[in-house]
Amino acid sequence: MKILKTIRFPFHFPIPRFSWSAYRTALLMLLLAVASGLEGEGAPPSALKTRADRLVTDLRFNFWGWEAEVLWDKFTLWLLQPQRYMAESDRCHFVRDWVKRVEEVRRLEGKINEAYTDPSVRDPLKATEQMRAERDRLRREIAVRQPIAEAIIEEQVGVVLARNASGFLGQPAPPVGIHITPLPYVLVASLRERITLIYQAELVPGLTADRADALESQIDQSLGLSSLVTPIGGLSAWPAMVLEFPSLPWWTEVAAHEWTHHYLLFFPLGWEYEGNWEARVINETVASLVGWEIARRTLVQYYPDLAPSKEPWAEEEESSASPPPPPDPTAFDFNREMHETRIRVDALLLQGRIEEAEEYMERRRQFFWEHGYRIRKLNQAYFSFHGSYAAAPMGAAGKDPVGPAVRRAWKMTEKDPRRFLQQVRSVTSLDELLQLLKE
Repeated sequence: MKILKTIRFPFHFPIPRFSWSAYRTALLMLLLAVASGLEGEGAPPSALKTRADRLVTDLRFNFWGWEAEVLWDKFTLWLLQPQRYMAESDRCHFVRDWVKRVEEVRRLEGKINEAYTDPSVRDPLKATEQMRAERDRLRREIAVRQPIAEAIIEEQVGVVLARNASGFLGQPAPPVGIHITPLPYVLVASLRERITLIYQAELVPGLTADRADALESQIDQSLGLSSLVTPIGGLSAWPAMVLEFPSLPWWTEVAAHEWTHHYLLFFPLGWEYEGNWEARVINETVASLVGWEIARRTLVQYYPDLAPSKEPWAEEEESSASPPPPPDPTAFDFNREMHETRIRVDALLLQGRIEEAEEYMERRRQFFWEHGYRIRKLNQAYFSFHGSYAAAPMGAAGKDPVGPAVRRAWKMTEKDPRRFLQQVRSVTSLDELLQLLKE
């Protein structure tokens, strides 16, 4: 495992210090906006949402309990702010060291799990005794260091956001907040005859496959829908819930991605996220584009050896003097294959051939499985969820025109996060997006 060296910059970057009063005001505004989104007239008992809610009552994630615990921890750290007394090089070294500990824990857990599945290991408990002791020791060290590491990442991403996206008095507006934690699973449901997300509920973390399958069967049979229980990598509560994945680029990108959702919550594009499919796709695509760019700039400033050299998606608008070479037929391209699958499914559903589309998706799921992609269920709900992330030209969005239009708007602003957000934050439909592109 390569040990990363601390990078010292030839000049000093000014680091705005975060005042609790500014954070308290911004956080209050954010929580009020979230609370207002939770208020509303209840659906009638026969409504689909009410019926679905009854089926998931025992499995719902307790957001209020989680928020109370995490906000108290954040509050106590803000009172002390130990990271503000560290030099920038020490802050970067602290985060890198913390990431290495997480990497080592994940490596040990993989070896422990392997010992329990290896038939040649007769006594896995004894064989893993030292590994488990080392894992537990590292877990204790990670838990102690995590609040400070999170605060440093928040401030580093916040500096870049305040300068490049949205800020007030040198602070990001709204504030950046992340917490690495076990994430809820998400239940999503779509109509069978058309791919569109019509229901979503956050469920308890660690939901087993058998319980997920049983819940999906209940939803599908009682409501006539296509449903899916799926894990996620992040959730835009405040602070944003982030999966423990040993990658600093990952954490910076998720922090910026979820911050974008928090920012859009104050504008029409955020207000219509739940009830407007086109607004949802625009919102998620905007968050992906801004999140990646802000993460890149953060890494360039603080961790330049980790900064990516190019975007993870191709620029489909760029023209070429000669057509690109045909893809290697022997090479498996997940995004291309999923793109083609979505296009075929949309065509079958448009013709009313629902059962045929569902049989086709199951065959394709087995095809993906044979190529190493362990997709448990591929159905309309899968595409309704994953298809809303349309930053890449190829993928589960298929031929949905919203994603390409958002990417064209992004390119028109010369990939300037501030200009881009100001232009799209009030755009909630494809028609409005296309009108924006004409201006």
